[in-house]
This record gives sequence, C-alpha cells and structure tokens, in this order.
Amino acid sequence: MSIGFILGNGVSRLNIPLTTLQSKGKVYGCNALYRDFTPHVLVATDPNIAEHIQHSQYALSNRFYTRKPILGLGGLPVPHYRYSSGPNAVAIAVSDECLPIYLIGFDMASVQEETFNNVYAGTEYYKPTNSTPTYSGNWENQLYHIIETNWNRGFIRVLGETSSRNTRLDTLKNYSTMEITKFLIMINTQY
Repeated sequence: MSIGFILGNGVSRLNIPLTTLQSKGKVYGCNALYRDFTPHVLVATDPNIAEHIQHSQYALSNRFYTRKPILGLGGLPVPHYRYSSGPNAVAIAVSDECLPIYLIGFDMASVQEETFNNVYAGTEYYKPTNSTPTYSGNWENQLYHIIETNWNRGFIRVLGETSSRNTRLDTLKNYSTMEITKFLIMINTQY
C-alpha cells in the first residue's frame, strides 16, 4: 500500500510542493495539471481537455483516465462514467489500495464565493478568472458516496485559506480534515 495524494485544482494547492509528494506516495491529478507537473495518474472528464490531452500523446507514456478514451492514444476508462475528474481520481486511488488518501486542492465552493477558484482560471479549457464559481454540490455528493462506501480507508481533506468546510462530509467516520500548515510540516518530517 502507498499513501495517495489527490490533487484538485483549487488555489489552495499552490502552497504544496508537488515534487515532494511524488517521493512520498502516489500522486493523482486532474485536468490541466499535466501542463506543470506529471502525476502518477491523471484524470480528465471534461471532453475538450480530455481529447486535447490524448491528442498530445501524453496518455501514451503516462497513466491517464477519461470518460471517452480515444482508440490508440493510451487513455483508460474512468471507473465512474458520470463522476467528475476529482472524484474519479479518488476512486482510482481507492482501487490502487492507497492508504491514507489526502485530498489537496479540493476547495469546493471557496470561502471567497464570488470568484472562480481554480489554478487554471483564464487559460485554455477553463472559465475566465472573473467568472462565477462552479457549483460544487455534484463533487461533494460524489466524494461522499466514494468515502462512505470505502469505510475501511482513511480520507483526509487538506484545507487552505480558500477551502470551504463541508458539514456533510464531516459526518463520515473515515473522513477528517487537516490544515495545510500542519500537512506541510507532516510531509516534511514524517514520511
């Protein structure tokens, strides 16, 4: 078993040294993360960016999951067709038997509700930076289902200044939260 680090693209992720995580466990990322960093596993469910990633030939040499793999370009089918990228990345980490699983950059409905909370805002395949936030209820429901049905795994959501709390997830016994400052100390000293 390996520790799983799932990278969402909420801006709280910008404080995390990604190369450090790579040496501590398996790193799973979403969508445009591949522009800056190569995780162990990349997931993209949005059709436009998923198609772009496959045509870039990224999936021929890296583990990549999507809803519609293009024959001959290396993509693999996601475990949950209707789920978004982040929840699918979590599900893949579960199937890879990661323990524990850290959710990083899963800011959800940012505490700064009036802004689009995404590292890649304003870039190709993303909404402009001044856009309204993306509704996070679907992600929260999908995560709740994955965490609830995998009660034998520990899930820790790392919270930064732009992360919102989620009282529904807080009801699950195998789910907890950790402040980003504590997480940074932990990965630099314990693992």
